[in-house]
Amino acid sequence: MANLKEIRNRITSVSSTMQITSAMKMVSAAKLKKAQDAITAMRPYSDKLTELLQGLSASLEGDAGSQFAENREVNKVLLVAITSNRGLCGAFNTNIIKQTTSLVNNNYAGKQVEIMAIGKKANDILKKKYTVIKNHSTVYDDLNFDNVASIAEELMELFTTGTYDRIDIIYNSFKNAATQIVMTEQFLPIKPIAGEVKINTEYVYEPTKLEIVEQLIPKSLKTQLYKGIRDSFASEHGARMTAMHKATDNATELRNQLKLTYNKARQAAITNEILEIVGGAEALSN
Repeated sequence: MANLKEIRNRITSVSSTMQITSAMKMVSAAKLKKAQDAITAMRPYSDKLTELLQGLSASLEGDAGSQFAENREVNKVLLVAITSNRGLCGAFNTNIIKQTTSLVNNNYAGKQVEIMAIGKKANDILKKKYTVIKNHSTVYDDLNFDNVASIAEELMELFTTGTYDRIDIIYNSFKNAATQIVMTEQFLPIKPIAGEVKINTEYVYEPTKLEIVEQLIPKSLKTQLYKGIRDSFASEHGARMTAMHKATDNATELRNQLKLTYNKARQAAITNEILEIVGGAEALSN
């Protein structure tokens, strides 16, 4: 009977866990819809801004926005690792940690590499091995463009003052609820335009092209970082929803197995009691 009591307690425990994971799945599904709509609506704007900036830059003579496009010998590197503040989202945070570690050990081996964390998980894990200069985990408390823009301005200042020669951002790009793609993007210096850019010469620019480019470059960098954090935010809820869905399925399967084991043990106990009663009755009759 002690064995039956243990199985009953375990069934109760698994059922309680299943209710929690199911509730977390529904919460993440609700948040995912809002986050997915936000990143889907933002991508066309971001792409068009980049296209406009490339077209203007290609039509200018010389280097436009040179303070952000200056290519220096890379000695000091800053990696911006974007993770979440909470766990229970599968390999979402682990993939960013692995990619960051790979960049430090392989791509930038022998360089002075420091890390800026956006998210508690990146800060808690990476600070054990590397230098984390700052943690901007509070940005998720009120995720909007203005809060992210202040972080982008900080990164631009670190580059223009020569504190770092290169800045990369690492984040999970949202594809769908079940798939997140780890992305590593060069933030600064600005990457040169690949290939030929079609230039429309019929436009009349007011103010000058150079002034427009000088205003667009900071705006474009802020938008790039905001898109990366928005992508990561949507990916987090997609990963958590998928992880909790699998956890609920596994808990349901385990509960069913435990119920089957409990019923077998209970049936065996009942059979033994019947045999004991029959045996006792036969002994009394003899």
